[in-house]
Amino acid sequence: MTTPGLPRRTPGASGRMYTPPEPRPGAPSRALRVRAAGGWEKFMRRVEAKQEPEE
Repeated sequence: MTTPGLPRRTPGASGRMYTPPEPRPGAPSRALRVRAAGGWEKFMRRVEAKQEPEE
């Protein structure tokens, strides 16, 4: 007795989309962390520009 093969399943065909988990209460949101990282990079560039070249 032979059984027919199972149909091929394509990944992502279920229609479900990945949603990132919600941050814990009191934790900064992703948008806030991205904004803070950009501000930190800007601050560091400004500090480097103000430093006098060491001789």
